Amino acid sequence: MSAALEPQVTIRAMTPADLAGVSAVEQATYQFPWSPGIFRDCLLAGYPSLVLVDDAMVIGYAIMSVAAGEAHILNICVHGDYQRMNFGRRMLRALLERAREAEVDSVYLEVRPSNEAGLGLYRAEGFVEVGIRPRYYQASRGREDAVILALTLLPPD
Repeated sequence: MSAALEPQVTIRAMTPADLAGVSAVEQATYQFPWSPGIFRDCLLAGYPSLVLVDDAMVIGYAIMSVAAGEAHILNICVHGDYQRMNFGRRMLRALLERAREAEVDSVYLEVRPSNEAGLGLYRAEGFVEVGIRPRYYQASRGREDAVILALTLLPPD
């Protein structure tokens, strides 16, 4: 895609007005999507939640919980039409920036072993495998394990 055709997107805090767009991205992207209520509950709980917006249209989102000096990335999702354009990396880095602002020591996440693009992104950003959660994800044929990844955040210089 040429630079002239690349979408101009922004990342900002998610608001209740974004929930329909976030849910639409979720429904379009995942075989087993979260319910709209889960997103609402994440906002109500005060979880750092971001949206990726192209001309006021939500095209992605990222949600993280923070507690007890740790952060847990719950989900990063970019609509299929905008994947492979480094937007997932930008969302991840935005979450990590917020984790540093919250002064957390470590960031954790789970990812499907079949999600090779996700695993590649997280490993390229410094995450390392620390375990497996057996049968964690719903799958079309039973359940799929989750790879647990962690990143230790260094204090700022």
